[in-house]
Amino acid sequence: MSRVFQNNSVILDLAEEIEELAQGGLYRGCRVVQSEQSARVILDGREVIMLSSNNYLGLATHPRLRAAAKEAVERYGCGSGASRLIAGTMELHEQLEQSIAKFKRVEAAIIFNSGYTANLGVISTLMNAGDVIFSDELNHASIIDGCRLSRAKVCVYPHRDVDALAKMLATHRSYKRKMIVTDGVFSMDGDIAPLPDIVELAHRHGALVMLDDAHGTAVLGRDGRGTASMFGLESEIDIQMGTLSKALGGFGAFVAGRRVLRDYLVNRCRSFIYTTALPPSVLASSLAALQIVDDEPWRRENLLANAEFLAKGLQSLGYDTLGSTTHIIPVILGDAERAVQMSHMLLEYGVFAHGIRPPTVPEGMSRIRVALMATHTRKDLVQVLDAFAEVGRKLGVL
Repeated sequence: MSRVFQNNSVILDLAEEIEELAQGGLYRGCRVVQSEQSARVILDGREVIMLSSNNYLGLATHPRLRAAAKEAVERYGCGSGASRLIAGTMELHEQLEQSIAKFKRVEAAIIFNSGYTANLGVISTLMNAGDVIFSDELNHASIIDGCRLSRAKVCVYPHRDVDALAKMLATHRSYKRKMIVTDGVFSMDGDIAPLPDIVELAHRHGALVMLDDAHGTAVLGRDGRGTASMFGLESEIDIQMGTLSKALGGFGAFVAGRRVLRDYLVNRCRSFIYTTALPPSVLASSLAALQIVDDEPWRRENLLANAEFLAKGLQSLGYDTLGSTTHIIPVILGDAERAVQMSHMLLEYGVFAHGIRPPTVPEGMSRIRVALMATHTRKDLVQVLDAFAEVGRKLGVL
């Protein structure tokens, strides 16, 4: 009886916590999209403009990705059957890893099942007790969790503050192994890491550099090769993580770098070793996506032109966008409940843009996160600006 009572007590505690989240404007639920992931989607039975998807280049619905996935299913079936080290490595895995390495201009690459498991696995594998990690305060949650799991000392430096990072590095010289880890494009602010300064500091202090380029891969840099390419630093970054699920329109992630890094992760990284391998359809569609990035550069051009147009429009209305120059545009509101309210009101005007609240962003920095796509038309963006103007006036934020 006591055990049953205890379990009931836990359930009551959970219910109370959920109620507290709701009262503070922090409760979350899943919105169901009833169509493919395009620039416009069907939500709750009506068409709205999608500004909450990471399908930046619009490849998730590309005919070549669909065809590649179908062909792979017909040839290889639906599942990989096992983890990579048991029997799950198929020829498509090797082909994709070779293509990623070529795309990133590095020696080798290794595929993971998500960006989260990649960051969690790589950081906790390479760094241990006696080591030290220097992490930007706005890094993704997967980096934060990887740092925690590693048991290394973690030094969190203020966002993009290379002076603070330099001081931290100088006061931690005695540690066995040092790593600086940063997002390339920060997922909530849309700004870019100061990679040249970070690389220079890493060289001076003998530190590894790990770059989470989930939001830069296939978008920034020469031929879409990412944030490191944008700065001409591809050969200077020790570890590049990228995803197949955002601009590349599929699912999964990769880590690219030296061949010895790949070999070490194959033998030591738990999130790689103990996970069933990605299925053939995902691998084939990712291979097709990498080819389209080369074949259709207009998609990157459209995406960045759309971002520039919308950012200028939002700024002219009086919104604070934190000076974003990428395809991720934050519209800062401050209060969590106001962000939720604005998101709901924008939806009434046919615009689906999520309100982002703590703990995803710091207290007092709640916002609408606008994520653009190459396939948004100018008509779409004008409608978006009209909606932000109307809702902003009704809420009294303009």
